[in-house]
Amino acid sequence: MTTADTEAPTARTPRLSLMYPLMAYDLDHLAAFGVAVQDLCLERLYMGQSVLVDTHQAFAHLAGRGIRVPVGTSVALTALRHPLDAAVQARSLALLTGTGVVAGFGTGDPQFVSALRGEPYESPRTAVAEYLTVMRSLLDGEAVDFHGRYVRLGEGLQYVPHPPVALGVGVLRQRMAYTAGQVADVAITLLTPDSHLKEQIVPALAQGAASRDRAAPRVTSIVPCAVRRPGRDPRKLAFAAHELHLSGEQYAAMLRSAGLDVDAADPWAGACALVDGGVFAYGTPEEVADRLARYGEAGATEIALSCAGVLLTEGPEAALADVRAITEAMRDRATVGVR
Repeated sequence: MTTADTEAPTARTPRLSLMYPLMAYDLDHLAAFGVAVQDLCLERLYMGQSVLVDTHQAFAHLAGRGIRVPVGTSVALTALRHPLDAAVQARSLALLTGTGVVAGFGTGDPQFVSALRGEPYESPRTAVAEYLTVMRSLLDGEAVDFHGRYVRLGEGLQYVPHPPVALGVGVLRQRMAYTAGQVADVAITLLTPDSHLKEQIVPALAQGAASRDRAAPRVTSIVPCAVRRPGRDPRKLAFAAHELHLSGEQYAAMLRSAGLDVDAADPWAGACALVDGGVFAYGTPEEVADRLARYGEAGATEIALSCAGVLLTEGPEAALADVRAITEAMRDRATVGVR
């Protein structure tokens, strides 16, 4: 087991992880992020759904190159893979890396789901709950005879001892957070203001967990960030990284509910709102660290640094330079706090 599987962090000292915020296609760039996780002793390397080089295969590639770091999907899309195959993929990564895996899932954009299934999920919460319920039974080696609304399976997996696989759910709003509290080990947030996390997401997670008499999920917050440097415009960085998210009504609605003036029809204005609202953490490394610390105070147990804007506009070396500077500032801040 990794430290993440055996010890719980305090609310004010979230662990630091790294997000590779692009679809996998340049595996040398991905490898550089994996090496950074090793060199900086970060908790985990996350990557989202990729349809260029499959996310699981990209992580397996890293392990084959000798970069055996804890990994996580943030998030894989349920419509692309049956939960039996998802369980096999997650377990395979645990065996190949020799470390615990976070297998995070989300339903994705309704239009994308319709393109695959012919219609959207009428209840994304039910789809996620069924998916994770079946996955957990499969990973635990239990016999499965499940006939749900979206998932059906009358087959189990032979149990193989493996490092732990934590199941995660991408969470934007209270209702999905409640469902995550019922079935997930980890709730994963992106572009979520720390106030929204504290006031809406964390209480809903606790309520969902209490309804099933189980522990509340850990919280991983993926936070977009960049260091202030000459010639940089944080609005351009935020737009480059999150134009697609800001053009989607799901994220726009979440951000509006958190008090930000975001309209999916105007992603540039949305990017400006991210910067003005502190959702895009920008400043000196110390200022970024102060902003990130608020997520720990709000209930995040893990922060995944995402320097997507810098990566897309300046390349991986510049992005990883920011990661190193922010990580050092976060650790200096934690050390001062201990004193």
